[in-house]
Amino acid sequence: MSFSPLIRQLIDSLRILPGVGQKTAQRMALQLLERDRHGGMRLAQALSSAMEGVGHCQRCRTLCEDALCPQCADPRRDDALLCVVEGPLEVFAVEQTGYRGRYFVLKGHLSPLDGLGPEAIGIPELLTRIQAGSFSEIILATNPTVEGEATAHYIAQMLNGKGLSLTRIAHGVPLGSELELIDGGTLAHALAGRRPMGE
Repeated sequence: MSFSPLIRQLIDSLRILPGVGQKTAQRMALQLLERDRHGGMRLAQALSSAMEGVGHCQRCRTLCEDALCPQCADPRRDDALLCVVEGPLEVFAVEQTGYRGRYFVLKGHLSPLDGLGPEAIGIPELLTRIQAGSFSEIILATNPTVEGEATAHYIAQMLNGKGLSLTRIAHGVPLGSELELIDGGTLAHALAGRRPMGE
């Protein structure tokens, strides 16, 4: 089936979303055009408003609409803790834990094959933020992937000898799971990071 130029443009635009292939984009486009034009107009307006109005926090670099995000603007947060994450989604995830410190958002992780070096993801800005702050602990909360581990290791090397406590989020067995269902790499991390039990 051949689509008209405007429909083809809509389908191609929807394909930029992660996980949306050709067939899914076609279904989305036809759903909006045939059954929910009002919803499509709302979507277009929301996209336009977000693209124009959302920027980055001047302090932690997460996505927000003001100069400072709500976390950076909150004077009640702990200025001694800085949690380093790979992106804005991780800020949301960490916030769910009750964490009350500050953040720094990298723009991804180190990936030489993709051309993402220290400057591309913001490590120089991280070092500037740490030097300007009064942090005593830096929590490296990059993802537990090969690239995330390499990024955490690189940052730890950069900060070594600066009088800061460098910690890494724990990896291991998820709560409520059974050992027989855990892969070997995850179980190895859990064993390496074991802690003594209190009496």
